[in-house]
Amino acid sequence: MSQRLAAIIALIGLLALGVLLSNGLGQAQTALPGRMSFQIATGSTAGTNFPVGQAIAGLISHPPGVGRCETATVCGPAGLILSARTSSGSLDNLRMIDSGLVDSAIVTGDAIAESVKGTGAFRRKPLSHLRVIAALYPEQVHLLAMKPNIESVSDLRGKRVLMGLDGSATNIVARRILTAWRVPERGVKKVSADSGNEVALLKSGKADALFLVAGMPLDAVREALAGGAHLVPLDGKGRERLLKLSPSFSPAVIAGVYPGAAPVETVATRAWWITRDSAPDALIYGITRSLFNPANHAALAASHYSARAISIETAAKDPPAPLHGGAARLYREKRVLEKF
Repeated sequence: MSQRLAAIIALIGLLALGVLLSNGLGQAQTALPGRMSFQIATGSTAGTNFPVGQAIAGLISHPPGVGRCETATVCGPAGLILSARTSSGSLDNLRMIDSGLVDSAIVTGDAIAESVKGTGAFRRKPLSHLRVIAALYPEQVHLLAMKPNIESVSDLRGKRVLMGLDGSATNIVARRILTAWRVPERGVKKVSADSGNEVALLKSGKADALFLVAGMPLDAVREALAGGAHLVPLDGKGRERLLKLSPSFSPAVIAGVYPGAAPVETVATRAWWITRDSAPDALIYGITRSLFNPANHAALAASHYSARAISIETAAKDPPAPLHGGAARLYREKRVLEKF
């Protein structure tokens, strides 16, 4: 057999094998739905965002063979697998989304507004790729103090104050509050602590006051109150200035969630689920539609007290960044945008 004929026979064999393999694998791939992962960056496990993120991931994921997903729109697109992950805070979440390192995140509204406007921590580099999926729930500001003579933010002058980790929502909010109450940052003694150790420092007398920002109730606040701390009100002229300075805040009251604690005036921002502008419209539309399917509300509300506030009626109200096109499509269909 000549070398040329042998080469032709070998080529025909390879082509035939390729056809067989492509047909067999093609049928297998068609039978199995494609899989797509989608991460939700949250925060520490001690906060509100992580358990809610876990609940959202479980409800919207649509792996093969899940019976509940056979009902249209209860789950997200077929093959979609969501997962919640911890993170170091809002600033980290925002930068990871903008750079495409994570698919989505739950972030406080004030931090999003700051990143889009290019103020505060983002004054050198505003973020332009952030898009909103939905508003989720309010996040109340808790100011706890051990000393009885701390009755207002103004009383924090000269005191040892825990203001949250750098890059966290709490740190951003605490700085804005000090500004609104006209207390310079250099006028307080900032105490550093690893995440999860703040209450221990407060109870041991190594700190005088502690800021926490999250959906209530918080186990850390319960622990601090049981250890002799009290909630400091955020009200009066300082609150008026804060609301003008930061429109993402609104008046709020902490009441009925901490046994034995009297109602306290405060402020709240909102937690938002955000993604990147490059996320496909069809994907975000399917995710948003599943999030607000009435069949998912009970399980979502059971994940955390704050999650009871998740509602399509407020999901698109005053977003701190542009709505993602896929989410906006659903809100138009449900006539939600017409209300704002």
